[in-house]
Amino acid sequence: MTELRRGTIAFCVLALLDERERYAVELVGALTDSQALAAGAGTIYPLLSRLRDDDLVVTTWKESPAGPPRRYYRLTPAGRRSLETFRGEWAQFRDAVDLLLTKGAS
Repeated sequence: MTELRRGTIAFCVLALLDERERYAVELVGALTDSQALAAGAGTIYPLLSRLRDDDLVVTTWKESPAGPPRRYYRLTPAGRRSLETFRGEWAQFRDAVDLLLTKGAS
């Protein structure tokens, strides 16, 4: 379950960034709002680094209203394509798993 969750969180981060650019603590908060997807900084920072290395996100530094500057993340065109591919495959994957799990319960 850990691998499935980790891979899914990566695409949830891309989906959040598809809405607007965000900084890491914002992403942690948004994921924590959904308890099943809660991920701490120890998960998010390495994930964001990997997404940046894969050219799925880019970063910019912006001044913070309070405290040090923040690194904001936003999707690249490749990140948006990756997210769209995942969205197309996710529904089919989810439905197939739900069907098998429902059959097993009956």
